[in-house]
Amino acid sequence: MRGLLYEAAAMILNRSRDTSSLRAWALALKERLGFKRAAVALARKLAVIMHAMLQTVELFNPHQAKPVPE
Repeated sequence: MRGLLYEAAAMILNRSRDTSSLRAWALALKERLGFKRAAVALARKLAVIMHAMLQTVELFNPHQAKPVPE
């Protein structure tokens, strides 16, 4: 599961062209810490989001998320 989350995070950082607050946060982190550490942080954030989605039975809306303060 960790490998799949990391792969999803890497795809969001590298290949995704969609704009979302989650991707903007990860790209800012990538500039400060480097690709690998940003991908791990994004993978963890994705896991937390998916866990919350399972608990609340809500769908993810990338444009509804609040920007994360730095």
